[in-house]
Amino acid sequence: MDILNELEWRGAINQVTDEEGLRKLTSEDKIALYCGTDPTGDSLHIGHLIPFMILKRFQLAGHHPVIIIGGGTGAIGDPSGRKSERQLQTMDQVHHNEEALTAQMKKLFGTENFTIVNNYEWLSKISLLDFLRDYGKLFNINTMLNKEVVASRLDAGISFTEFTYQILQSVDFLHLYRHNDVQLQIGGSDQWGNITAGIDLIHKVEGSDTKVYGLTIPLMLKADGTKFGKTAGGAIWLDPEKTSPYEFYQFWINQDDRDVIKYLKYFTFLSKEEIDDLAEKIEKEPWKREAQRRLAQEVTKFVHGQEAVEEAERISKALFSGDVTDLSVAEIEQGFKNMPSVDVENKKENIVLWLTDNGIESSRRQARQDVSSGAIRINGEKVDDVDAEIDPQAHFDGKFVIVRKGKKHYYLARVK
Repeated sequence: MDILNELEWRGAINQVTDEEGLRKLTSEDKIALYCGTDPTGDSLHIGHLIPFMILKRFQLAGHHPVIIIGGGTGAIGDPSGRKSERQLQTMDQVHHNEEALTAQMKKLFGTENFTIVNNYEWLSKISLLDFLRDYGKLFNINTMLNKEVVASRLDAGISFTEFTYQILQSVDFLHLYRHNDVQLQIGGSDQWGNITAGIDLIHKVEGSDTKVYGLTIPLMLKADGTKFGKTAGGAIWLDPEKTSPYEFYQFWINQDDRDVIKYLKYFTFLSKEEIDDLAEKIEKEPWKREAQRRLAQEVTKFVHGQEAVEEAERISKALFSGDVTDLSVAEIEQGFKNMPSVDVENKKENIVLWLTDNGIESSRRQARQDVSSGAIRINGEKVDDVDAEIDPQAHFDGKFVIVRKGKKHYYLARVK
């Protein structure tokens, strides 16, 4: 399938500046294309991942992706999609974030047929007079004011600093065209104004027949109309320290039947035949949630690797069955991160007293009742003797005691 046809089938194209010209170019030659991200934080989240999935598809089709880590533009602040000014970061923060994002990109794109650059290298060398004479003269204020990214901020106000952002992004496109043969810029739907400004600059400087293009991705919404990637617990990060691979896996496996095929098309590299087969299984056997499981496996593997998939599935299986005995300390940290937890003393104690003293049971009477009825499991083992003793050192390197009350309620006791 032609790369643009594939993107259309996957629902990944919002706008293209010259679709016929881009289709002809990509069918006849392998091109260089780019997408940028500013180091506003030290990790991408899954919302950021959206345009980079398109970049990855071009890479797999033999084209050459270039990624800008915006050390220069990140020091300014992109007004796109915002109702107020960004808080300027210190340059130390910017540099720290640059390093973290660069490592994430290398993990996603590998080291072959891929280039990563930092726009601080060229933007920092432009003097104020050069900026005004060489670039400012080529941008019409009326045109800039009509761009959605600026127009949407006029009532609330926009600083000159953020107003000039689209000029800096345009300079990026011009620089990459000249030095990296980049002919296509990709971005989210809110980047259309910035992308077209860059194309206009290149046409003014290099000639109106210069073959450069822009492509944006649709805003991704869930079936209920809310923005994709937002959860009650906050953003889903690519950094495993911020969102564990188990949490990451669980996010995908819990997707609505109405959304899962859209996400399979967008976030996986499965073929049309495989996705059509999974769509049929949703219709015939939705309770098996096979499409969700495959989605979780594929995206977790892409971001964290196959070992993380296997680990997440081990944790899921253990929590569902209650057989947690063989989980590692690291797996417990992941699987129980958002479950109720208590700190307990490192001493042996009667189970009834231990459950009550640590707030897992509301009273000794309730504790005795739950224990004697077989409703309590300690570290995966049923305990029905009210005279039994809890030994915090018995399992998990003496760091945890896992309590399961009934079929669904878990508690993590952290041993002091």
